[in-house]
Amino acid sequence: MAITQNYLISPVDVAKRRAVDIRPGDTVRVYLKIKEKGKTRLQLFEGLIIARKHGTEPGGTFTVRKVASGVGTEKIFPLYSPIIDKIEVVKRSPVRRSKLYYIRDKAAKEIRKKMRALAGFVWEAPADTPAPPADEPVAEVADEVKEEVAENTETQTEKPVESSN
Repeated sequence: MAITQNYLISPVDVAKRRAVDIRPGDTVRVYLKIKEKGKTRLQLFEGLIIARKHGTEPGGTFTVRKVASGVGTEKIFPLYSPIIDKIEVVKRSPVRRSKLYYIRDKAAKEIRKKMRALAGFVWEAPADTPAPPADEPVAEVADEVKEEVAENTETQTEKPVESSN
């Protein structure tokens, strides 16, 4: 009769993580445990899985890409990391590639296209807004500034230093 003992080797439930069905093209929410000032809180990172490497082996990873305010951010998560609290699949997209690295360039092209469209856009004030005041007060202030600058340059002129040879 053999006595077996179970030891906890990893703080992660390996069976649950192995069963997580995430694939490239999935939009996922990754909940991360963050420790700040002795407190633990959950931080959310939501984005598109662009790569999954090394399958379900202990060194397996997945890469999540998120675009916020026009800036793309990618994070590589170890599948069995104890920092990950849970992984939710929000949406599945049909893809034909296992590595979606082309999404990086595609996103950059779309941003450039939007910027070009905005560059041609000219904003005009509505007709019912009052016109700005006349240019005369601005011209007077500009003349005063020129006079002050001229006075300062006259007082700050340097005198030649006499050499003692």
